Amino acid sequence: VKVSRLPPLPEPIDPIVLENFEETTSRGGSILNLHLTKAHAPKLQAAGRHITRALRSECDAPRVLREIAILRASHLVGCAYEAHHHSALALAAGLTQEQVDLVKGDWRSKAHLFDEKQQALLAYVDQLGNNKGDVDDATFAGMEKHFSPQEIVELTMSATSYYGGGIFMKAMRIQLDDPHKKAAPGKF
Repeated sequence: VKVSRLPPLPEPIDPIVLENFEETTSRGGSILNLHLTKAHAPKLQAAGRHITRALRSECDAPRVLREIAILRASHLVGCAYEAHHHSALALAAGLTQEQVDLVKGDWRSKAHLFDEKQQALLAYVDQLGNNKGDVDDATFAGMEKHFSPQEIVELTMSATSYYGGGIFMKAMRIQLDDPHKKAAPGKF
């Protein structure tokens, strides 16, 4: 089945890909169209999974903040595929549906629905995405006020990794997954 601009995976499926797929399902995830697309480069797919797993399960920054960073970055890059999966993960992490909708739109119109940390993060991710990484000193100082250096790195990596991923997904024109297919949730 064609899920992107690329052809379906060739048969037989590469053993590295099969191992990646087994690992995904063992963590409670479905095989997504993103996985099927990246599987055309099995070694890169395998290598990239380490950073994704670390961002989802091995960070000190609270999951809700990482999901805000990811969801905002997906909005800024215009990637519906990421927004589709990370809206559900942001809800599971503790955001309300109204907050999720605002992160994917004009969060400043109801900034009071976000605490100071969340507002600092949203402003930071806006500058990361809109200014190609050029963050002004005042916005960075807002991050330093609320987050440790490790958390700043984790949140920046969350935003920029998924921003870059969104560019990839758009270039490949990866189709939205069926509603019953879910990303492996990671640690909350």
